[in-house]
Order: sequence, then C-alpha cells, then structure tokens
Amino acid sequence: MTSTAQPTVPEGRKAHPEHLGHVIFITAAAAMGGFLFGYDSSVINGAVEAIRSRYDVGSAVLAQVIAVALIGCAIGAATAGRVADRIGRIRVMQIAAVLFTVSAVGSALPFALWDLAFWRIIGGFAIGMASVIGPAYIAEVSPSAYRGRLGSFQQAAIVVGIAVSQLVNWGILNLADGQQRGKIAGLEAWQWMLGVMVVPAVLYGLLSFVIPESPRYLISIGKVPRAKEVLAEVEGHTVNLDTRVTEIQDAMRREHKSSFKDLLGTKMGFLPIVWVGIGLSVFQQLVGINVAFYYSSALWQSVGVDPSASFFYSFTTSIINIIGTVIAMIFVDKIGRRPLALIGSAGMAVALGLEAWAFSAKAGATLPTTEGTVALIAAHAFVLFFALSWGVVVWVFLGEMFPNKIRAAALGVAASAQWIANWAITASFPSLSDWNLSGTYVIYMIFALLSIPFVLRYVKETKGKALEEMG
Repeated sequence: MTSTAQPTVPEGRKAHPEHLGHVIFITAAAAMGGFLFGYDSSVINGAVEAIRSRYDVGSAVLAQVIAVALIGCAIGAATAGRVADRIGRIRVMQIAAVLFTVSAVGSALPFALWDLAFWRIIGGFAIGMASVIGPAYIAEVSPSAYRGRLGSFQQAAIVVGIAVSQLVNWGILNLADGQQRGKIAGLEAWQWMLGVMVVPAVLYGLLSFVIPESPRYLISIGKVPRAKEVLAEVEGHTVNLDTRVTEIQDAMRREHKSSFKDLLGTKMGFLPIVWVGIGLSVFQQLVGINVAFYYSSALWQSVGVDPSASFFYSFTTSIINIIGTVIAMIFVDKIGRRPLALIGSAGMAVALGLEAWAFSAKAGATLPTTEGTVALIAAHAFVLFFALSWGVVVWVFLGEMFPNKIRAAALGVAASAQWIANWAITASFPSLSDWNLSGTYVIYMIFALLSIPFVLRYVKETKGKALEEMG
C-alpha cells in the first residue's frame, strides 16, 4: 500500500482513527492505574485516628505507618520502566493490579501494626508502578493529534481516585453510625475503608486483559505484524503502517539511554538544570499538600469537628482538587507554565497564612466559630490554588525542561526527590502538629513564599518551545 501523504509530515501526526471511542476506552482502561494511585494514596486518610486508637500508638509511630507506603512508591517507580521493557507494559499493569488487590486485603485484615505497615509498602509499590506505566503506555498508544488530551487522563484519574476514596470513606463511616471503629459485618469501619479498594483493583486487572500491548514494545521484541495490527486499531487504517513502523524503529535507534553520569556537572554535583528540576519537585511537596490528602480527617477532628463532618470536608476538598486540575489543564497551554506556578504560589501562601492564623486560636480541642470558618475556607482555597498550578505544572515542566540527552535520567532524579520530600512531610506532620499546629502551617507558608523567587529566577518558560530547544 502506498501513501499519498507529504513526506515532510510523519505518518503518526496525520493519524485520525476511525474509532476514536475505542482509543479513549484503551486510554481510560490504562488510566485505571492512575485512579488506584489516587485512591490508595488518600484512602488512609479515613483510617488514621482509628489506627491510632486500635494500636495505641503515638504520633511518631503513626506517621511512619502512614508514610511507609512511600518507600514502596519509590521502589515501584524506580523499577517499573525496566521491568516493562523486559516483559511488556500490559504485564506490569497486571502485576500492579495484583499488588493493589493483595495490599487492600492485607491492610483490611492486619494482625498487628507491623503487618499493616507491610501491606502499606506493597500498596506503595503498586502506586509507584502505576505512576510510571500509565503515562508511558498512554503516550505509546495515543495518536499524536490526541496525545496531549489523552495523556491528561492519567492526572484526571488520580484526582478522581482521591475524591472517590473520600466519598467511600464518608459512606462507610455513616454506615457505622459515625464511628471509625464501629462494626459493620464483623469488621471495623476503617478496615472496610482500606478493603474496598479490592473492587477497582480487580477491575483494573480485568481491563488489562482486553487492551492491546504497546506497539513500541511489540516492535522492540520483533512482533512487527502484531504491532501493525495495534497501530491500525489506534491510529486508523488509512495510515501507512510500514512507514509508521519505520518511524518507531528509527526513533528507538536514535534514543540516547541517559545515565546518572550524564547529569553530573563540574562544580555543583548535578547540572544546573537538574537542580532546577529537583527544586520544582521539592517545593511541590514542602508546601504541605499531602497533609490535606493523608491527614485532613484527623486534622479537622483535632480542632473539634465531628468525624462525619470531617470526612465530608475531606470529600469536598477532593472535589476542589478536581476543579483546580481541570482549570490547570485548560490554561497551562494558554497562559503558560510560569504564570500559573506564580499564581498558585501566591494563592497558597495566603491560604496557608490564614490557616496558621485560624489554628493559632485553638482553645483546647476546638476552634472558635469565626476561626473555624476561616480555616475551612482557607483549606479549600489552598487545595484549589495547588491543583490549578503546581499539581499539574510541575509534571509538565519535568516532561519538557530537560535536554533530550538527559531527559529520562533527569526526570527520574527529580521524581525521586519528590517522593523523598513527600515522605518528609508525611512522616513529620503528626509530630509537628502536636508541637504547634499553627507553627506547622507557618512553615508550609514560608515554603510557598520561597517558591516565588525560585520560579522567577531559575525556571524558564517552556510553553510553545520544541523539546529540542530545551536546556
């Protein structure tokens, strides 16, 4: 079959599949990993106080049980790419689905605290794998003309997973008459919260059996005929399949396998651009965003809000997170990455300052009415400003800002820095809040303020630039 296309336009860029709905289904199925990423990350929010009560542990030990999943995340993220190159993207999804399922069952039926921590690590490993394999697979099966929009499914799935986990937690709490340790069919409410994840985990595994393997991986192992079938399925039958296979093979041959050595400079260890990427990742976490997703129910209860209302506020916060993410997706290509980051930093600093002021008025176990209202509004505003800026923009920056030669390795280092900063905030919050809740939010506010001069001085706009221009 001959192509009538102009030779200067790659086949993949002209692809317009006849069955775009099928491509969307494939993408959505892969993005179930992102849904589980968000769900498993935040579902622990509903169990924090119940775990503290059941095992009679202090804040420091409790924090380690909550944060220990991040160790698994780091390991899963570091190994998923290499495993996927060896056994395929679909097999990695299936492994992640099994790990999510096992983690859910184990977390719901722990024998002791160490047992719960172990299953949290297993779930973290699955999160790390899903965080890598979902975007990679979606990018490899999406027609170029739709890649940006289809790629956004992963982030959208993550924030929806967070929201659904909080809604499920709230529903289970109400079934247990507002008691996190209330019994439902012989198990405590918090055990059901952690165990319900079995349902989406099994669905993810089943969906992985009905979507095709990545054509890029199929070509890499010599299964070119099957790769052509998949390309025709996702890019359309009018595409010159021989040309597309040649394009992919040429791109794979040109790729430079970046290594850690490529990131090293002469004076500061890493190259300056790598430090900028690390800075973006660290600032994204040091503003305390994961406190809102891991501890918000416990936080509201600590200032006098009843459990049912605290769970509901966690759910409404996650809805705000979705709204902010949609805003970012709309405007990131219109007004640019840096302006969004600066708007977000300023908004977060104000919101965190208001939270710090409100929590400073804590009298015993409650907040006065005015301060309580301000704290609630400011908490939602903080999540909104984060979601419409740093929640999306940092990942866009990290995908674009590095030179081609070092992109993969630099992104890996920056992502690792993000997991470490995430762990630091998650592990330290219970102890910091016991020390001084208002002071803790002042610390987060300072990091939000410091991110403004960091962006102004060191971060360059990447909007509208070709990847080859970076660095």
